[in-house]
Amino acid sequence: MGDLAVGARSGQDGPEDQPERSDGTASPTMKDTAYPGNDPGDGDQNGPTEAADDPGDGVGGGSGDSGSPTTRSGGSRAGGPKKPRSFWKELPLLVGIALVLALLIKTFLVQAFSIPSASMENTLQIGDRVLVDKLTPWFGSEPERGEVVVFHDPADWLEGEPTPTPNPVQRVLGWIGLMPSSTEKDLIKRVVGVAGDTVECNGTGPLKVNGKPLDETSYVYAGNTPCSVDDEGGKFKVTVPAGKIWVMGDHRQNSLDSRYHRSDKNGGFVPVGNVVGRAIVIAWPPGRWDTLPVPDTFDQKLSAAVAPDALALAGVAPLVLWRRRRRSERVTGGKTRVPGGGTAG
Repeated sequence: MGDLAVGARSGQDGPEDQPERSDGTASPTMKDTAYPGNDPGDGDQNGPTEAADDPGDGVGGGSGDSGSPTTRSGGSRAGGPKKPRSFWKELPLLVGIALVLALLIKTFLVQAFSIPSASMENTLQIGDRVLVDKLTPWFGSEPERGEVVVFHDPADWLEGEPTPTPNPVQRVLGWIGLMPSSTEKDLIKRVVGVAGDTVECNGTGPLKVNGKPLDETSYVYAGNTPCSVDDEGGKFKVTVPAGKIWVMGDHRQNSLDSRYHRSDKNGGFVPVGNVVGRAIVIAWPPGRWDTLPVPDTFDQKLSAAVAPDALALAGVAPLVLWRRRRRSERVTGGKTRVPGGGTAG
């Protein structure tokens, strides 16, 4: 831009506009200094301007420039367009970003789990892969009746069960969430009771929650009874404490669930803090794609009934409040009014 500005001015200044020196002679103009080969009286702007604009003229019409402004500033003629980076050079970066995203998704959003046993048949079969929602627990959501949940082993329920040995690739893919982890000790069952619920069964069923029988034909394994015939799995009555859930497998005669762990430190209950999340969909194999909704039997009102003592207290409360109000109306000026018009100190 400096060359262009000089050229524009040199075409406007004539000899009559040149400032004088102290000795009375005219001072040389910038045109004379920058372009000594030009005629000072010539108002032609084409000399220096064309030299600056012509990328093919490295001399600039005798101006002494080493090249055009574009070339000197390192523009397209000097460097040219940048060559795209090779795909093989970008591949490691893309793989790294994908692994980080997969790890974040596994940690905070969704994780895949493999079904290794028959305790949830026929809802889930051996070899199924389920996706578990891990996001909603971060917002304080707790398990609800009828949901299928994955939870960490609360008290060595898996003691004695064989543990698969994954190869290094399976271990890495399981760690980042691209494959189900084979090293974590997790279980999957259906939530039957939540805090405050009374769950009971006597013999072969039906299973009752807060005294209301459940119709479980839509998800209990065909041919099974809602409860087992043995005393441990078929005769129980428990009340779920705060912060716990009661879980049972859909294959009732082939599931070592809460019924069979009532002697552990949690009384067979699963702490809510052990719950990884709710299983929401069967993702593999393709022929088994399906969602895992809450069965209709849990749509009925199963909340614990109000105790008779609480109902009696609720009925008496209005009467007590009425009597207290009547009594307060008789108190005036700090003295209690006595029937008949007298007062007592």
